[in-house]
Amino acid sequence: MRLSTVAGGFDVHKLSHSRLLSPLPMIQQLSLPFGPTAQQLPPDDGHTQVESARDAGARPLDPSAAAAAFVRVFRRMDLKRALPEFKVEYRPYAGLRSTVHLRGNHLHASISDLLADSPSIVLEALAEILLAKLFRRRVSREARECYLAYILKDSTRRRIEEVRRARGYKRQVPARGRCFDLAEMFTELNARYFQGQVQRPVLGWSAKRSRTVLGHYDSAHHSITVSRWLDSPAVPRYLVEYIMFHEMLHIRCPVERNGHRRIVHSREFQKEEKKFPKYEQARRRLKRLCGQSLENRE
Repeated sequence: MRLSTVAGGFDVHKLSHSRLLSPLPMIQQLSLPFGPTAQQLPPDDGHTQVESARDAGARPLDPSAAAAAFVRVFRRMDLKRALPEFKVEYRPYAGLRSTVHLRGNHLHASISDLLADSPSIVLEALAEILLAKLFRRRVSREARECYLAYILKDSTRRRIEEVRRARGYKRQVPARGRCFDLAEMFTELNARYFQGQVQRPVLGWSAKRSRTVLGHYDSAHHSITVSRWLDSPAVPRYLVEYIMFHEMLHIRCPVERNGHRRIVHSREFQKEEKKFPKYEQARRRLKRLCGQSLENRE
């Protein structure tokens, strides 16, 4: 569960509305964990594997195809500026992340090695997304759909989960906080609302006292993290219970697919969430506490 800030900011998770809000004098940078699709992609046979730079051992991944994709897309976009010197490299990120930096006329792109074996059309779609955001251009619908179609394939999503488990980790502090014990709370809510059927995840408070990310369920690590900002005597217990209940529902109601769209909060999820006894009261209280508009998105 997150809160959407009222103040201006660049949210890389909301690609369709994202933009660079302030120019940087010597360097422009964009981080893109998600992005665009859809022309000819290889069939998803469930056995697609991408070998990472870390997995490949002594054999480095060749980024020349990705660099060529950036050059082709740059020329096709007709950006009315000199062709930069491109440097593209694959990096063993813990997820599907790509970044691009521009210093003078030198453009450096770092791409997740999960995309190393992706078709050229996917690399071009990603290049268009990054260049469009960097130079404040509109991303074409075709590029967006092409990229999304590839990264949302079941085989790609499975590979992302595997890599996140292998490379990533969760930063948490123990579940027993100053005011609330998350392990005890989970057990109570599981018995009260889920008949004890929700498998217990790794539970803990966040390392930082976030007022925007109040709770998060990570399916790769099967963990629930609650913002340490809520571990306070000023916060009523039912608010923390609501956050925990919301994240437990993510275990009970996994992400659904509708074409290329991921539906995080399905109709079933929303229906079940409203069964929390103080649902409306909790949401109103959270809005007042945070001074922001509440938006359920993971």
